[in-house]
Amino acid sequence: MTRRLQEATEEAMYSGGSSGRRAVEDAGFSDELKEKLLSKIADANFRQEHASAFTERDLTSTAGEGTRHVATSAPWTGEEATEDAVLRMLDDARKPLKPELRGKFQPPVIDPRVKRTPVVPPPQRALKARDRASFYAGMGMKEDKGLSEKEREELKSLFRSRFEPVARVMPATPSGLAALANDHIENAIARGQFKNIARGKGVELDLERSNPYVDTTEYLLNRIVQRQDIVPPWIEKQQELSRAANALRSRLRADWKRHAARMIAAKGGSLEEQMARAEQYAAAERVHNPRQVAGKAADETEQDAREPSEQDLGPLPRPFRDPDWEKAERAYLELSIEQLNAITRSYNLMAPELAKKPYYNLQRELDACFADVAPLLAKEIKERATGPRATSRLTSKPSPFTGDGIIGNLGAKDTVKIHDSRAQPYGFKEWWKDVWKK
Repeated sequence: MTRRLQEATEEAMYSGGSSGRRAVEDAGFSDELKEKLLSKIADANFRQEHASAFTERDLTSTAGEGTRHVATSAPWTGEEATEDAVLRMLDDARKPLKPELRGKFQPPVIDPRVKRTPVVPPPQRALKARDRASFYAGMGMKEDKGLSEKEREELKSLFRSRFEPVARVMPATPSGLAALANDHIENAIARGQFKNIARGKGVELDLERSNPYVDTTEYLLNRIVQRQDIVPPWIEKQQELSRAANALRSRLRADWKRHAARMIAAKGGSLEEQMARAEQYAAAERVHNPRQVAGKAADETEQDAREPSEQDLGPLPRPFRDPDWEKAERAYLELSIEQLNAITRSYNLMAPELAKKPYYNLQRELDACFADVAPLLAKEIKERATGPRATSRLTSKPSPFTGDGIIGNLGAKDTVKIHDSRAQPYGFKEWWKDVWKK
């Protein structure tokens, strides 16, 4: 009965925590029993904290290194430890050699025989001592060549400060460290320590060339590829796709900005009214078609979309659209999108799985164009109204902006009178005669 009560008490202490201990204390157990139970709890906690050490102690002497490592290693918790991650990165930094290229361990040859110390005769020992003394004296340790009295004192004070018990003051900022390094370099230059350095361009060191884990053939092939600017076929296709997409988007935005600015300005009113009308269209565009920026959070986009309603802009119109322009440009845009999707399809067949790109959609491109161009319409209207007038140089018809054609552009800006005469023309011969007559 006593044993069962003791086991129940231990179970309550182990599993109950603080409540179990409080229950044991309230039950009125003796101090000796309490000490015994608490010591067992401390022993169990100690064994749990140092379980690997106890496991290694209990292993037999015949257990191998792998068995010991598995038995003493920490259990997997689902996350990689920092030490393991650092070790893995260090292993990945150097490509291991193949098994047939690795060197085999050669145990050192140990001679168990006791070697006798060679006996050196006294004359030879004295000769070696004299040579070592002369060599030490010729090292110039006792001479300070090229140092003045002031420099000797500064050097002594520097060495003396290094052995002081207090710590030396060091700068804690990058600029302070740079100034300290420059000071040391200037002092070394003043002492003449840079006089024997060879001049010329520094030697470029190639660390990969001296890497013992990199195959020579692989290194040479990689260097040839880098020097010739050779890239994989899917990289070239990716560049082609990027150029085609950028060309289409830039042309689409330029055409829509020019057309939208003309249509808004054609509604009449002063310049301020036209710009205000363009700003209202831009605010409506931000509400109905918010611009999606890469890397921007969704709540920030919603906040940008709510900004126009918070301002005092009055009732906002619908976003500016022109169905006639879209109908006229749809055939060209659909053909361009088909060409982009064809390039994308061929690129996805070459590219790796993580580098593949989605296909292009005409409506998505139009929405992005409208969202990007809407904030620029007011500035475009102002530039068209206040900037220099452009002339059409593609046709001989009069330009709608200046009223002049190619003939007007070729002539002078001012009005010029042309006199027609049947007399002999005045040329180089007549000019030469006039010069010599004088």
